[in-house]
Amino acid sequence: MEGKVLIANRGEIAIRIMNACKDLGLDYVVVYTDADKDSEHVQQNITSGPDQNAWRVTSYTDPNDIFSVADHTGCTAIHPGYGFFSEDYRFARRATIRDRALTFIGPNWEVIKSLGDKINTKSVANQLGIPTIPGTDAPIYNEMEAEEIAQKLLEDQIAQGVKNPSILVKAAAGGGGMGIEEVTEIEQFRRIYRQLQNYAKRQFGDGGVLIEQCLKDFNHLEVQLLCSRHDERIHFSSRNCTIQSTGRQKRVEAAPGFCATCFDYDFDEKKVLQQIVDYSLKLAEFVKYDNVGTWEWIVSRSGQPYLLEVNTRIQVENDISARISYLNGEQPNLIREQIRLALGEKIGYKQGAIEFKGAAIELRIVAEDTNRGFAPWIGKITEFNIPRYEWSTVYTHVPFDRPYTIPSDYDPNLALALVWGENIDIAKKRAAQLIDETVIKGKDSSGGDIITNLKYLKTNLPRLLTF
Repeated sequence: MEGKVLIANRGEIAIRIMNACKDLGLDYVVVYTDADKDSEHVQQNITSGPDQNAWRVTSYTDPNDIFSVADHTGCTAIHPGYGFFSEDYRFARRATIRDRALTFIGPNWEVIKSLGDKINTKSVANQLGIPTIPGTDAPIYNEMEAEEIAQKLLEDQIAQGVKNPSILVKAAAGGGGMGIEEVTEIEQFRRIYRQLQNYAKRQFGDGGVLIEQCLKDFNHLEVQLLCSRHDERIHFSSRNCTIQSTGRQKRVEAAPGFCATCFDYDFDEKKVLQQIVDYSLKLAEFVKYDNVGTWEWIVSRSGQPYLLEVNTRIQVENDISARISYLNGEQPNLIREQIRLALGEKIGYKQGAIEFKGAAIELRIVAEDTNRGFAPWIGKITEFNIPRYEWSTVYTHVPFDRPYTIPSDYDPNLALALVWGENIDIAKKRAAQLIDETVIKGKDSSGGDIITNLKYLKTNLPRLLTF
């Protein structure tokens, strides 16, 4: 392939994109901030001289810096990774319509804009008969109308035998968990509605409110899709990301999304997994999705799926799906596939060519205190050793051969460790073994020992894929 890719991200995802570019024979450029100068995504490249391919920027979120580096180095495409600009349709649009256009490695900006709006996504899904969380799919501004909707949602839950029914009242223009209140009794509704509407006006300049059923006993699943600009769409099965931090960051994730040996489900787990795959493909076809993407689902204890949102980017966890998928007997590299398709190639194979077998688990290793609300730990790592086996892989920007100071500017993610096996029980045993054999040592500025979430990860392995 021809082209030169600017990697507009940091850490382990930057390294994975680097390696995918090498596999495809593509030149690449990385960017970094002062805080990241010791990261492996920088140290593996050249920061000065005629062959320089690592360039310092003031911020990963300054588009002018990013585009300046792209122009200076003659890049023809830009890969946003995850986070930062990956789901910013304005950035994607600017990249593709500027005088010196760049190929944005992701879906087209119109799709990012359409599916990045959760209200719009829910509305389109409802039109297609795809189940979403019961409630409104447009902002409500009228108090009487809002109360009627709230009353019906509470009554429906009672009729379904839901214990302790409740609803969520959300600021329509909010995000990141801001502007959400729970209501358990209709008598509380008007007071909470008025408070939230006033808050939304002050905070977001829009008093619109969404009302939906509050689901508490559920699993959080994802469906991995790969689509092309040639009207092709295939899936790489499902994964389960129910074990999360209080900030809703995934900590332990497994594929496939359910397994009968883990739990006695009240539903046909294979049927439900096929349902969410089919629904995801249906929405992707309707919006003409054209790159990698993840459809996020909530599945209740009774087996009812609800579409939550669509992530229009490569996800941290994409490789778990690859590790249970076999194309011509090999596990595919979904980042490589993403780049290839963004540069105009066809998928080149059909759904039937992919064989799903076994199970995989990803552990997100973080310097954090899980007993204190997942509070980040900042300090210097003096020893970092994660074992490698034929059934495991590790993605990290932390060096194995020298001390490394965790930058305070970013989340203290240390590594992604993946294991796989013939079934979920084997994968869990291997994950526990890998955790036991991992050695991470370090000190903070006060001389205190490093705090990681390794114990938390191992403790939570038994509840994978359960309710």
